[in-house]
Amino acid sequence: MITVSSLITAAIIFLARVCDVSLGTFRHAMVIRGKKAIAFGLAFAESLIWVYAVSRVLSQISEPVTALAFALGFATGTWVGISIEGFFKIGEQAVRIFTPRGGELAEALRAKGYRVTVFDGSGRNGPVNMVFVQIKRRGARGVVSLVRSLDPSCFVVVDDVNDTSSAWVPVRK
Repeated sequence: MITVSSLITAAIIFLARVCDVSLGTFRHAMVIRGKKAIAFGLAFAESLIWVYAVSRVLSQISEPVTALAFALGFATGTWVGISIEGFFKIGEQAVRIFTPRGGELAEALRAKGYRVTVFDGSGRNGPVNMVFVQIKRRGARGVVSLVRSLDPSCFVVVDDVNDTSSAWVPVRK
């Protein structure tokens, strides 16, 4: 029988799972980006919360509502964690723009302060340029919007960047 006490316990388990899975999802993103110290702290907090949530479920194993809260908290935590990671937008991205108007796009991007490299190539319909820009993740939408406003038919690829090395950007250790 479902009691007020079991519903309160289920709510606590749900919130604990939302927290620990959100932390885990964000931690995973930090691991991929090489942010060791942040990932360490998140892993510690995540595991403490997980142990608490599991112990609460096991202490009331005869109440199905606690298991449902555990599972629902996991699913919700995944969504929340992805949203948190998207909000912080930590890291770098490489934007590659394929267009026959590479010079024009490169000049517009340089005028906005971006470092740009243009490569010549050939596509199905003749000469094409690949315009390469590496930027902070927060700026990717702005770059894509700018190039689409100048050349709506361009083909754009945006990739996450893990490590780079140049005169301007040292490799992370």
